[in-house]
Amino acid sequence: MKTLVHHPLQPVYNSESHTLILGTMPSPVSRKEGFYYAHAQNRFWRVLSIIFAVPFPEAVEERKKLVLSRGIALWDVLASCDIEKAADSSIQNPEPNDIPGILKKTNITKIYTTGQKAGDLYAKLCFPYTGIKAEVLPSTSPANRRYPLDVLVEKYSVLRRPG
Repeated sequence: MKTLVHHPLQPVYNSESHTLILGTMPSPVSRKEGFYYAHAQNRFWRVLSIIFAVPFPEAVEERKKLVLSRGIALWDVLASCDIEKAADSSIQNPEPNDIPGILKKTNITKIYTTGQKAGDLYAKLCFPYTGIKAEVLPSTSPANRRYPLDVLVEKYSVLRRPG
């Protein structure tokens, strides 16, 4: 059963952010925990800890510090949508977040999406207003086991390059 979900999380960024990583919409676990990529089986934080050679960030504050110290901002493409659980394939009635607004407050020149659905939604709903093409990275979701950890690490290594 689909539920109308309004994005409950604030974007993570500061004026030094040069790279923006966008998902589609926080999963039910992330909404409950109050932070991005919170599902224990999501490999996002494991991948970032490997590519930046830092200990795995357990706490929200450690996770914020990790991305902000690397010039990375986090948010999602959508402000609201109808969705069934965390299934991106079920998204209907998508409404975009104010991506142009965050760009005005930062030095963001690179945008990446975590998964093809986020990339498609960004291209349709946001790119016409931002003018910055997004590069699609594989989803780190537990539902996307097509990519082993070493391949995710290889693909996400582009984040080591400055914006």
